[in-house]
Amino acid sequence: MDNVLPGTLYVVGTPIGNLDDLSIRARSVLAAVDLIAAEDTRQTRRLLSSIGLKVTLIAYHEHNERQRTPGLLVQLKTGKSLALVVDAGMPTISDPGVRLVRAALAANVPIVSVPGPSADTAALSISGLPTDRFVFEGFLPRRGNQRRERLKLLASESRTMIFYESVHRLPDAFAALTEVFGGTRQSVIARELTKLHEAVYCGTLAELSGQLGNDIPLKGEFVVLVAGCTGVESVANSEVLRIFAILSNSVTAKEAVALTAKITGLSRNDVYQLTRIPG
Repeated sequence: MDNVLPGTLYVVGTPIGNLDDLSIRARSVLAAVDLIAAEDTRQTRRLLSSIGLKVTLIAYHEHNERQRTPGLLVQLKTGKSLALVVDAGMPTISDPGVRLVRAALAANVPIVSVPGPSADTAALSISGLPTDRFVFEGFLPRRGNQRRERLKLLASESRTMIFYESVHRLPDAFAALTEVFGGTRQSVIARELTKLHEAVYCGTLAELSGQLGNDIPLKGEFVVLVAGCTGVESVANSEVLRIFAILSNSVTAKEAVALTAKITGLSRNDVYQLTRIPG
């Protein structure tokens, strides 16, 4: 059994789908701590029940972490050992926990990481996209305008990008990705990782967007990965924009799109996506 220390915060990774992924160390820590702060006590109670554990749970999630953090800090400072868990994966990674970790650091409370599964790296490892440099973007903004603005800032990002997305927002997210990055950018959808219906879909943004709701069921949990912008792509895009800017000084925007397409060999839609010209 792990030598759990008094007055210590343990940040514990839990399975993202397959319960067998709970590490031996995580099991021993969860069995030994005085208290577990859980994002969803019902979910965590099911996990603990599956390994025959009964531990005191307290709900700790995005709606109450501001109120709960001081009390948990008091527990830690009086010598209680505490495990922080979320529904799936590592706490604080697009999940609650950062506030408690910061408070513990500020109070010189010892913190120990008990690593476990994380959907972002799990998806990256089987995506086939470059893994030497990547950036985790988490969830995109809900509102369409804010989502597009965020993606515009990432349009020249050269690293592989990792996004989380909910099933209901996935089609809108792919529409925005295709609009901003262009339909030919390579991408991957990892669906229901480690679960019974796990599947990985590879293709361009345009191809995967067209498969949503058909070959790609809109059920479950999704990780979306998009290849970074290549140097060639960046230079090519800059040249298209330069040509369009010159032409638009003499003709209407619609005519400039058509002429730019004719000069570069791109489709009008590709030029439109690059220049963001309405209509």
